[in-house]
Amino acid sequence: MKITKLLTVLFAVVLLFNISSCTSDSTEVEISPITYQNGYFISNEGNFNSQGAKVTFLTRDLSMKQDDVYGYNNNKEILGDVLQTIGLNGNKAYLVLNNSNKIVVVDRYTFKKLAVITDQIDNPRGITFTSDFIYVSNTNFTAHTQSVTKYKASDYSFVSKISMTDVSDKIVEAGGNIFVQNASSGYGNKITYINTSNDSKTEISVPNGQIGNTVSYKSNVYTISSTAADSYIYKISSTGAMTPVITLTGIPNATNLQIDNDKIYFSSANKVYTTSLATPAIPSAPLLTAADGGPYFTLYGFNVIDGRIFASDVKQFTAESEMIIYSATTGSKMVTLKTGGLGANGTVLNP
Repeated sequence: MKITKLLTVLFAVVLLFNISSCTSDSTEVEISPITYQNGYFISNEGNFNSQGAKVTFLTRDLSMKQDDVYGYNNNKEILGDVLQTIGLNGNKAYLVLNNSNKIVVVDRYTFKKLAVITDQIDNPRGITFTSDFIYVSNTNFTAHTQSVTKYKASDYSFVSKISMTDVSDKIVEAGGNIFVQNASSGYGNKITYINTSNDSKTEISVPNGQIGNTVSYKSNVYTISSTAADSYIYKISSTGAMTPVITLTGIPNATNLQIDNDKIYFSSANKVYTTSLATPAIPSAPLLTAADGGPYFTLYGFNVIDGRIFASDVKQFTAESEMIIYSATTGSKMVTLKTGGLGANGTVLNP
């Protein structure tokens, strides 16, 4: 049964999944109010210019979910337009609203709104944190401007703007320094290293093709690039030194790089592959093949967390997204669920 709105003020509305059948069959139940700990937040972009951004919470045992947790906990307030990503830091969650030009800060256990950051925000795309500061990547494709803006974590006040020469998309922290992926939608081959001791920047050119995704793992940065024939994974140290990890000969246009439990995961078209981080080798076969959603929507949201692969089909932004959760070990389906919004683009763990 599809939940479209919350039923009462006193109870949280959730869905109960029949995990053994691996389907989206569900039963609507009412339970006492929950805290959003030990579970996953699913970000739904919403359609552009629709103010339809929503966050869904899924319990870590995959038994229950609650749709639109922001609206439910903030008097049905509309979150905004195009939820690009969710960042967690301390006891707060930061909701990056691209087309609304704001970052909404909430308590990550109650999802009550705490603050809104708007100063110098210009089409934000990513967010990351050091011990004292918040860094946000911004790219205004219309104005052709891009930057990283810096804020105090203590009071969210604006500190400085770091100009970028290329698109600023994914942004991660490693070893106390910041790395900005200067590539979006498979176009671009640079990463900017920001030394947070003085916010100086150094451009790192990634050889061989276009960057597909960049992640931080155990104080290093990893990025995947590709051509129409082969793909490549590189490691960048916390001080900006780059070394090759593996050349994925014969696997074209790889993207969606993720690392979990010392294993590398990535996709090529609708096929998902995995290999060891310590001793990487070209996979002989894909771990799984997802349903093909077309050239722009296959594996639109893709994360690997807790030994599980979270992969979304956004239904061309015309219907509620669907997410399939797979075992990252066997590739078998665990759960299929509706995400409670349009354009499900990612999943984060709220431990």
